[in-house]
Amino acid sequence: MTDDVALSGTEAWIVLIVTGLVLLAALGIAITALVVVPRNRRPPSALAWLLLIYILPLIGFLLFLLLGSRRLPKRRREQQDEINTYILETTDGMDRVSKDSPWPPWLEPIVELNRNLGAMPLVGGNTARLYTDYSSSISAMTEAVDAATRLVNVEFYIMSVDDETERFFAALGAAVARGVKVRVLYDHIASVRVPGYRRLRRRLDAIGAEHFAMLPVRPWRGQWQRPDLRNHRKFLIVDGSIAFTGSQNLVERGYHRRSRRDGSRLEWRELMVRFDGPIAAGIEALFATDWYAETDELLLREAVISPDVDPGQGLDAQVVPSGPAFEGENNLRLFNSLVYAAQEQVQICSPYFVPDESMLYAITTAAQSGLDVQLFVSEVGDQTLVFHAQRSYYEELLRAGVRIWLYRSPTVLHAKHFTIDDQVAIIGSSNMDMRSFSLNLEVSVMVRGESIIRELRAIEQTYRENSRELTLDEWLRRPAHMRAFDDLARVTAALQ
Repeated sequence: MTDDVALSGTEAWIVLIVTGLVLLAALGIAITALVVVPRNRRPPSALAWLLLIYILPLIGFLLFLLLGSRRLPKRRREQQDEINTYILETTDGMDRVSKDSPWPPWLEPIVELNRNLGAMPLVGGNTARLYTDYSSSISAMTEAVDAATRLVNVEFYIMSVDDETERFFAALGAAVARGVKVRVLYDHIASVRVPGYRRLRRRLDAIGAEHFAMLPVRPWRGQWQRPDLRNHRKFLIVDGSIAFTGSQNLVERGYHRRSRRDGSRLEWRELMVRFDGPIAAGIEALFATDWYAETDELLLREAVISPDVDPGQGLDAQVVPSGPAFEGENNLRLFNSLVYAAQEQVQICSPYFVPDESMLYAITTAAQSGLDVQLFVSEVGDQTLVFHAQRSYYEELLRAGVRIWLYRSPTVLHAKHFTIDDQVAIIGSSNMDMRSFSLNLEVSVMVRGESIIRELRAIEQTYRENSRELTLDEWLRRPAHMRAFDDLARVTAALQ
């Protein structure tokens, strides 16, 4: 009996010591987190991280160590600085900008802002063609590759060889066979998640294209950075003078997803744009940046300035790169500046709309000031947490006077663009969410010209015709448990 009592006493001391050590560790983590987490971080994001760490100290702190840094490796940021200097010194097309009426007086400082943030100038003498049909955009890119004589640079967030994209890869192979230089970049994690990644790499090897995975997460090869810092850019540049960019990935329109319970299958609707003119050099400079980061090969300037365009037809355009390789959130600063500059209307299309506080204030302020503010989003979501985080903003937007259009299921409205008055449009890969603002490498193109605005207005009208308008009364009647889930998802969206 005495031995049992003594043993129990020893166990009690062990439990007491272990408990004390755990409490001290938790206290140390809490104090350390209070000092480290808020540094250079938005208050909502810092609070979300601190809440997670205080509720689950060890797990929360480990997740913060894994995902807490939004910065790419130092070498990558240094390479971006080198490219920026190169762009500033080798810019063509600035003399083609036509500041004829109606040149809005508020545009000049925004152009300068973009130049200071991303080094790219506003260049004139461009033409643009929009593609809203999934198959038609792949056909247009395939035709451009078929006509290439010197060079094809391809970069997409997601790439897959499938029935929809086979013709494009066949065109790449034919281009290599006739002596055209073909380079290909694809995001590592995003493309691995799509079935057929090994098939993609084998096909590119067989074609004879140079290809690399962007931001690879392969610790066994010494390749590591925060795994959710992704390269979300999408573009194709042909012979240095033709460039495609926009929202579409190089994969079949259903992303190889299974049918839903009701038998329907999600399909993506996109917006791609083909640019001809000096703006292609700016998009190619972004490709050169990403190629340099993955290969250490600094490409010589390969763009060819196209012939002059009729000033009455030419568009002014400016590439705005953004992402963790830059010090500031370039796309967020641009978007906010444009919304505050608007005098009449703001039309936004974003599949993932999870704005930070500054973006939310800009949009609701515009609506409360009497501007026509409309938001086009999907009725159905392909990413559960993001979709519900997005829904958490609807009430505030509706109360401010923003009109919300829900594109009917089973289509995912994946296009990413917005227009300011009848003056300026933004087209590119960037969503209006905190991931695109802070974690993803993105490309946006600011375009000025009446012709492209008219085309985008017509596209926006087709969205309305295939959508239903959400009302505040309808939204307030949604179940309480859905409201709670939306709000919880909104908190998780701040963890960055």
